[in-house]
Amino acid sequence: MIQLLTPQHWKDYELIDCGNFEKLERFGNLILIRPEPQAVWDKQLPESEWQKQHHIKFKGRSATSGEWVKKNPKSPDRWHISYENNNIAIKLRLGLTSFKHVGLFPEQAVNWDYISDSVTRFKNPEPKVLNLFAYTGGASVVARAAGADTTHVDSIKQVVTWANENQELSGLKDIRWVVEDALKFVKRELKRGKKYNGIILDPPAYGHGPNGEKWKLEDHILEMMKEVTQLLDEKEHFLILNTYSLGFSSVIVENLLKNTIKDPQNLEIGELFLQATAGSKLPLGVFGKVRKFDI
Repeated sequence: MIQLLTPQHWKDYELIDCGNFEKLERFGNLILIRPEPQAVWDKQLPESEWQKQHHIKFKGRSATSGEWVKKNPKSPDRWHISYENNNIAIKLRLGLTSFKHVGLFPEQAVNWDYISDSVTRFKNPEPKVLNLFAYTGGASVVARAAGADTTHVDSIKQVVTWANENQELSGLKDIRWVVEDALKFVKRELKRGKKYNGIILDPPAYGHGPNGEKWKLEDHILEMMKEVTQLLDEKEHFLILNTYSLGFSSVIVENLLKNTIKDPQNLEIGELFLQATAGSKLPLGVFGKVRKFDI
């Protein structure tokens, strides 16, 4: 059965409305307008309400870059928000980037809850968790806050530095930071005989490693899955595969997991979405998850 899941614990984030290829969002006390290619329907709120509510709007010069326009020049370029569920509480630094991102994908809170729940239920008092394509480290910080020995891998040094800021803001330490191509790192860990209780993959549709390595989701995901699943601890583990690509369906993710994991336990397949206060549901990627506990 395909699940449709949306975050349940956000207080510092709200999708107010979405439509006409835009979204109106609240991050803490700031309300932003950003492009959203999947919002192909009409807005629920009138345009006048969008203009009244927002503080900052992203205006794109191209599909990937642009500039932020502030109503009030004193609005910050950087600010903090918090996230808390039944197991953890973290703090994250947000910022206005030239690529319309702010350092957070709020729908991923669904996976954060799954990570913290898994880590706290494992028999191993300090399970090892590997976060690949880890970006600014929300999932890494959550895993560490829940008690995991956490390794964070991303090919871009600047976002790894950002992730370290999030660790410090959350009052944590000892996450292992690795700036490297994810597939190369996985292959090296296999040669070392390493095992992990939790593995998180949130690969982009396209990407580049620090030494010019090319990543294309449909070309490399099968190889990655064949390699990374060998790193899973046999007794207790979880694995999350999350993809945000218009060409990838939940059925593809299901087939990948069944093809690369022998007898996957507690298999879950579905879509992540954000529920707008104004009424619309905004789809934001598909996921597959497996989990096994040492009983």
